[in-house]
Amino acid sequence: MQLAQLKPTREDQRSFIIVGVLAILWVIVYSNLQPIADWITYTLLNFSHESRLGEALNFFIYDVPKILLLLSGMIFLITLVQTFIDTNRIRAVVEKRGEGVGNLMASIFGAITPFCSCSSVPLFIGFVQAGIPLGVTFSFLITSPIMNEVAFVLLLGLFGWEVALLYLASGITIGVVSGLILGRMNLEHQVEDFVYAIKARGHQPGIPVEEKLSWQERFQQAAESTREIVSKVWLFVIIGIGIGAFIHGFVPEDALSSVMGAGAWWSVPVAVLLGIPLYSNAAGIIPIVSALLDKGAAMGTVLAFMMSVVALSLPELIILRKVLKPRLIATFVGVVAFSIILTGYLFNLII
Repeated sequence: MQLAQLKPTREDQRSFIIVGVLAILWVIVYSNLQPIADWITYTLLNFSHESRLGEALNFFIYDVPKILLLLSGMIFLITLVQTFIDTNRIRAVVEKRGEGVGNLMASIFGAITPFCSCSSVPLFIGFVQAGIPLGVTFSFLITSPIMNEVAFVLLLGLFGWEVALLYLASGITIGVVSGLILGRMNLEHQVEDFVYAIKARGHQPGIPVEEKLSWQERFQQAAESTREIVSKVWLFVIIGIGIGAFIHGFVPEDALSSVMGAGAWWSVPVAVLLGIPLYSNAAGIIPIVSALLDKGAAMGTVLAFMMSVVALSLPELIILRKVLKPRLIATFVGVVAFSIILTGYLFNLII
């Protein structure tokens, strides 16, 4: 009897085919985004590769579909996985392990996942919907963009294992400590209501969902969650990336290095403030880090700048605004910025 229930129905088989075809199309489009952006920018529109406007436009044309595809794909997969998960069990595991261990586990998971700040948001939403404590979800959201295996390898090659290990340890520590602080502030009511509304439409606690949902129903639920969340954030994605593209194309490195190379006590907090409007992942910002160091900037100041770019980017904050209320956004920025500033001062003292 149980085997008969597990056998896919004709509707399930049709759903698998549709999802499979869409997944193939997703991979094809995603893997060709950069050539398409280059062709539109430099061939169709005939911009020069040295043009600041062309560089900004190329960044925008590439990143908008990239982030929207990542958001759609991640939300779909997360929601699909959640149809198999008893959220009460996940919550019980985190509670059993304790607050600090839960934050550490989330930070380590964030460190090994190759997501930028914007593409970490759907996983953050999924954790909230799954009933994971808010502080633990923040530990993931903070660490995931800061830590990047490509950036780690680049730092290792450029500056040695001491700097690379300090970068790794500081990124995880910032995620754990910031998550603990935010978790103790009891700000769950500062999450937008629609996130919990999506969660409320899920399975009933304690009932194994795999016994009551067909594959067709799972796919439909995942597609509906994807449509609802993307429809609420797509405009903010475009606005945020537009701001990031402008700064990417028009803000010169000399303007940044002139501040971060001064060695004054205020250089670290100013570097963090300068990093917030920018938009990049950790690997993408490494060449700028190297250039700034070559121009005399202090190591801790530059790394604080890098961490603020990837953990507190304005596009990420704009997207998060559709998920979090202003007070929680401001608290998140304040706690993380303070942690990064302390880390920058520590690096400057050690190195």
